[in-house]
Formats: sequence, C-alpha cells, structure tokens
Amino acid sequence: MNAYFRLMRLDKPVGIYLLLWPTLWALFLAADGWPELGLLIIFVLGVVLMRSAGCVINDYADRKIDQFVERTQHRPITSGEISPKNALLLFFGLIVLAFALVLLTNLLTVQLAFIAAFLATLYPFTKRWTHLPQFVLGCAFAMSVPMAFSASSDVVPSSAWWVFSATLIWTVIYDTMYAMADRDEDLKIGVKSTAVLFAQYDRLILAILQIALISILLEISEIFKMSIFYDISVILSALLMIYHQFLIKNRDKSACFRAFLHNNYIGMLIFIGIALSVTQ
Repeated sequence: MNAYFRLMRLDKPVGIYLLLWPTLWALFLAADGWPELGLLIIFVLGVVLMRSAGCVINDYADRKIDQFVERTQHRPITSGEISPKNALLLFFGLIVLAFALVLLTNLLTVQLAFIAAFLATLYPFTKRWTHLPQFVLGCAFAMSVPMAFSASSDVVPSSAWWVFSATLIWTVIYDTMYAMADRDEDLKIGVKSTAVLFAQYDRLILAILQIALISILLEISEIFKMSIFYDISVILSALLMIYHQFLIKNRDKSACFRAFLHNNYIGMLIFIGIALSVTQ
C-alpha cells in the first residue's frame, strides 16, 4: 500500500497545492465570494484525484527512463514494486472517480473535463517529441479554471481566460525550475523540456515570464475589481519571484528544486488576496 501511496505522490503534496490554488482562485472569483460548499468539495477532491492520476501516468510513461535519473530511480514502477499493468489500472480507476465527481456538475463542465483529462494523459508523453511539455502541463492544470467558472455559472466568461493564462504561465515557470534540476540527466537520455530548450537563457526567459505573470495578475485586479488586499498579494508574489531568481542563479540542482517547491507560496498568496477581496 505504501508503494501505491508513493506512486500517487500523496507523500509529496506540493503538486496538489500547485493545482489546488488556481482552482480556488477560479471558484472564488466565479462566485464573487464563497463558492457553494458542494462545488468546493467536488473540486478539491477532483484536484487530489487528477493530480494523483497524473503522477501515475507520468511514472508509467517514464518507467524506462526513470532509472537513469538520480531523483526518480526509486519510483515504484521503475523499482519493480508496482507492475505497469497495475499502475494503469490505478490510473483508470482514479480517472473514473474524478469523472464521477464531474457528473455532479453540468454538461459544459463535463465537456471541459474531457479536454482536461486528455491533456493530463498526454503531458508525460510529450517529453519525447517536443521541448514544451511544461506548456502542455500548464494547459492541463489551467483547465481547472474554465471548469470552475462553468460549474459555478454554466458559462465560461472571457474574464476566466485571464485566470487561465496566469495559471498557464505560472505552471511553465515553476515546472521549468523543476526541469532545471534534472537537465543534465535529461540531456544524456534525450528527454526534452523547456529547461533544455532555454539552455543558458533559462533565467532570462523565466524573468520575462514572471513579468508577464505579474502583468496578467494586475489585469485580473482591474477586471474583477479586486481590493488592496489582492494588490498587496501580487506585490508580495513579485518579491518571491525575485527570491526565486536568486535561488536559481547558479543553477544548482537542489536550489532549483527549492525554487520549484517555493512557488506554492505564490499560489497561496494570490488565493489569500482573492479571498479577502471577494468575501469582505
């Protein structure tokens, strides 16, 4: 049982948080206050299930290359603790449970869920043929935003796509930092990533993306008429991004991984700002 727990990465919940924060952003913005309790429960459980399913299919896809990466060589499928067949059964079981939750919402949200599930399944395989798997992951994570809006009001307003864009760019930022920690091994075994693509320009491109993210977050403030609490959260997030640039300046593996983990606080800050703004 412990091996399945680790396969779903339930022992490393930061991935759940990184998916949960933009989902909560969208739910609170869509409701312009506290979302319905039922929707809140559905989406929180859905985040846990889909993140777990994503980890399982990722490890299944990477089962033959994880052994060549120091950080991943002891994952349950690669180490032989769990068979590929059982991993696939677990993946489909998690997807079915997540789909059952979505059926409690409305038709538009169900339709969007198919796109989200497709992107989540596609992501781990994109490392073989494109240097932009982080972009695909960002799209998969950001699908929680239109789903939250559609579940709340049976429509996806144009304003929701600003939140989608913020989530997409933020995911590319932190997952590139994550990929920077594995870049040396990825280059040896031929795995593609934005960290490999950006090469020596990685910090510069990340800085540009961070500026773009801050700009979009400020635009969200105007669109949704956020209060000073939200603007303060954006300022604090910008300071954290500067700190992340400091962490990755020497491209040290452990420091890049710490920067990735630390992005959780950006998501939390933005959520606090939104929640304080819409629930006053």
